[in-house]
Amino acid sequence: MDSLDQSQELRRLRTRGFMIAGLGVLLLSPDSLLVKSTDVSPLVFLFWRGLLLSIGFLIINGWRYGNRLPAQMRQCGWPGLYCGLAFGVSTVGFVTGVKYTAAGNVLVILNTAPVIAALLAWLIWKEHLPLRTWLLILVCVGGASLMALGEMGAGEPLGLIMAGMAAFALASNLAVARSRSGVDMSVMLIIGAVATAVISALLGGARWPGWPDMGLIVLLCLGFLPAASILIQTGPRYLPAAEVSLLLLLETVIGTFLVWLFLAEVPPTLSFIGGGIILASLAANALYEELRTRSRRRAGLSQR
Repeated sequence: MDSLDQSQELRRLRTRGFMIAGLGVLLLSPDSLLVKSTDVSPLVFLFWRGLLLSIGFLIINGWRYGNRLPAQMRQCGWPGLYCGLAFGVSTVGFVTGVKYTAAGNVLVILNTAPVIAALLAWLIWKEHLPLRTWLLILVCVGGASLMALGEMGAGEPLGLIMAGMAAFALASNLAVARSRSGVDMSVMLIIGAVATAVISALLGGARWPGWPDMGLIVLLCLGFLPAASILIQTGPRYLPAAEVSLLLLLETVIGTFLVWLFLAEVPPTLSFIGGGIILASLAANALYEELRTRSRRRAGLSQR
């Protein structure tokens, strides 16, 4: 395979990765809206979220792999176990963080996930990102932080700690998944979901939330989240973990818009500015990638 063919193959894989992870982010976007629409305690919410996600993951992966699912899970090994547990930790950390501190504080900390993922990949697996990608990460993280500034406030230290734990768990999950890109780590998410349900139940969360809250939880945890989580977890097979984390910042933008549209919670001016920075930066990067690919293709054809 010559350099032109290799470049086209890499572009094809990157395009697939962006489409998979991007679709996952779109499906994840109603998360904030549906969570805000419920009126249940965090423990009860976490219990039903973990239990229903476990069912959703089992149905989807059972359909994908059939009786080969246990073998597929064993193939993931210890890294897969870590990914599954880290998924559970990020879920618990996010929900608990929002409970004990302002949502803006949690979002600012979570927005560091792309930087953490890039640093982990560089320190542990020696994966190097071009300077352009580092700049894109910093600009988008800055835009996301602007969006969160309007909601920042006081809170207990426990909330900040849990949010930090969620950010590290999310970033390290994607980084570890990237380190074994030939294996489908998404089958291990069921472990994190089961762990979330069990721990929440032991702490008293196994209670009926009542209607219509239960309907919203079912819609979220059986309708949107299982497919979204599997698609996002699959993203690192084709993209660096930092770039998958970067796409997750779009959920902040789209989720804020949905809350504004359906719950009439008008975001502050900084949210509009930050969201515009994120969207413009990602669009500019996509345009640059496309122009660079076309230039390389023309150069390769002219040499033949």
